[in-house]
Amino acid sequence: MSWPAGYGLKEFDEIDSTNEEARRMASRGETGPVWIVTRRQTAGRGRRGRQWIAPEGNLSATLLLAPGRPASQCAQLSFAAALAASDALFVSGAENKVKWPNDVLVDGRKIAGILLESASQGTADPPWLAIGIGINLKHFPADTEFPATSLAAAGLVAPEPMQVLERLAGALAKWYDVWRTTGFPPVREAWLARAAGLGSRMRARLANGEILGVFEGIDDSGALLLRETQDRLRVISAGEVFF
Repeated sequence: MSWPAGYGLKEFDEIDSTNEEARRMASRGETGPVWIVTRRQTAGRGRRGRQWIAPEGNLSATLLLAPGRPASQCAQLSFAAALAASDALFVSGAENKVKWPNDVLVDGRKIAGILLESASQGTADPPWLAIGIGINLKHFPADTEFPATSLAAAGLVAPEPMQVLERLAGALAKWYDVWRTTGFPPVREAWLARAAGLGSRMRARLANGEILGVFEGIDDSGALLLRETQDRLRVISAGEVFF
């Protein structure tokens, strides 16, 4: 696989956060598409402001781009990014799954996380979007609420980060083109084909508490469909799930 045409690359030995660098670049007028990658990340973060541990040997990268679409649609790119990360892992079959809203699992444990950030500047269409992706290749945190793993811990060969980035960049370019040309439905269909826990009971943590139900899929916007009872289907746009 070769580097995708039209995509730039900016490499660092160490920075605070690839998403923060994307924000700084965007403030200077850069719109990409350009990948930002670093060997070491000193202040990486995940969803809800959590710290993302990113030691050397893992992949820490961000794609900065300008989709030119409403913010509600840009959120769908987290599913495209999850598919791309799954494609890049050198793992196939039942061990490689995606987890709502934006994680990738190997053997039921989290191996990759995705963080989308943007700035709307008062407009409906964000002038830039940062898609941050962290993949545990050689190391993983041991004290996370949802169990984590790495390729090495799963008994697989852990390739070099730049090798994985090349695969990731090519895969995300493909899914981004699919999303831009045909919309969310094919991305949604592919994501559901790899979805962990589909059809099983799960616990969803929301801002105001937790609920239990059966994971029935995602809707046309990417919201989680959770069947609480025969007569009650919850549509969840933000939260965390456990199973």
